[in-house]
Amino acid sequence: MILATTLTRFVSTVTCALVFLLILVPIVQAKEKPNIVMILADDLGFADVGFNNAKDIKTPNIDRLAASGVKFTSLYAQPMCTPTRAAFLTGRYPMRYGLQSFVITPGQHYGLPTDERTIAQELKEVGYKTYALGKWHLGHSDKSYWPQNRGFDYFYGSTIGNVDYFTKERAGVTDWQRNGKQLKEEGYFTELITKDVVRIIEQSSENQPFFIYMAHLAVHSPYQAPQKYIDRYKHISDKYRRIYAAMTSALDDSVGEVIAALERKGLRDNTLVIFMSDNGGIAEFDATLAKARGKKPSPADNSPFRGSKASLYEGAVRSAAAINWPGKIKPGVVSEPVHVVDLLPTLVGLAGGKLQTGKPLDGKDIWPVITQGKVSPHENILINAELHRGAVRQGKWKLIKYATLPSSVELYDLDGDPSEKNNVAKQHPEKVQELEMILNEYAKQAKGSLYLKEYLPFIIYDTKNAQMVYDGDEDSGQPGEKPNLPNQEYLNQ
Repeated sequence: MILATTLTRFVSTVTCALVFLLILVPIVQAKEKPNIVMILADDLGFADVGFNNAKDIKTPNIDRLAASGVKFTSLYAQPMCTPTRAAFLTGRYPMRYGLQSFVITPGQHYGLPTDERTIAQELKEVGYKTYALGKWHLGHSDKSYWPQNRGFDYFYGSTIGNVDYFTKERAGVTDWQRNGKQLKEEGYFTELITKDVVRIIEQSSENQPFFIYMAHLAVHSPYQAPQKYIDRYKHISDKYRRIYAAMTSALDDSVGEVIAALERKGLRDNTLVIFMSDNGGIAEFDATLAKARGKKPSPADNSPFRGSKASLYEGAVRSAAAINWPGKIKPGVVSEPVHVVDLLPTLVGLAGGKLQTGKPLDGKDIWPVITQGKVSPHENILINAELHRGAVRQGKWKLIKYATLPSSVELYDLDGDPSEKNNVAKQHPEKVQELEMILNEYAKQAKGSLYLKEYLPFIIYDTKNAQMVYDGDEDSGQPGEKPNLPNQEYLNQ
């Protein structure tokens, strides 16, 4: 009897211990995996944040994030919105799946091909809850392109490239949803998605890590901001620069609110936060675009780099970027050239995942570059490879090739000439030949541009010169171009 009682107590004790372990293990595993918050700004000028010496715009929250983490000086994005988002989510250059040219405008029917695997799918495989908020811009005409069908458990925002910040409309069509349910909702775009991210953090469970992809519309056109932010910049005389600055301050306040929510929840030490812009801002234009621009605003500052969004110059593709993880990333600067495609393998690796893309990645794990000061793992970095133009960087050298007639080639020594003022192609013909071969090898691997296939009439309309360089503020589509969304009759009710 005594033996039976003892055995019963022993079994009961072991059972309780096993139950406790079953409860504890997921919690421990969740705490070992970092929460990940990716904050993507839109069309933010390289020099329009304080940590890159902004002249007249204040970004204290973003600056603190950069000062206590690592600031990137050579993190490359794509020249425009859609391609950068695709590169981040897939870890692959957009030319591999047809998204290398321009953007998906409202009336188009294509999107990120559904056979491309995303970072959200990779992180779900290792237990993450995945959220996408804000601007999607990777396909809107078919629900198969929407975030909730690309690995995200939750989506709140707009699927097209830009909407009115207050009405969420484009050409009379509202594009604003939560998990597929279309909404008519008052409020400023930046503030609405911020409020929702804060809610998600506050309601998060310690048993499951989360990945939040917070893709702002700010500071993309249309240039709109609440008056309280505009009033901060009465000293800026240019109307568009003033509103752009106000939009940047709203973006900065958003970053501050997200960080504060993490701190209140006790999650800051186990949350990796990335801040970056999807491309450079709409800034100064090259001479070939002066006539095309007309009176269109160009409020951003990409100093010290040349060029504007949509070009192949550094001002279009060097992102204002920083990464922060208390206790894991020491304050510093990474000047090694890296690319947005590198974030997928780096983050999935930190999460303990094994990449299951089924396709070769262009991205490399840059955690040793960030934390140990190692050199870039890239032999070269593709800026872009399109039908009519392309660019590649290898070490200090950068080649830009325009294939349309009359063709031209430019070579820059970025170490000595980061502003790309001096074309030294004639002085270094062997280097030109070497880089042209590299660029052509990439081009041979490229899929045909989905934009060109679908919307050739628009590109003819939109092309302003023989080099086929785009005016960066026309990525909203043609005037009056309505979004081609599912269930439009319902949306217009």
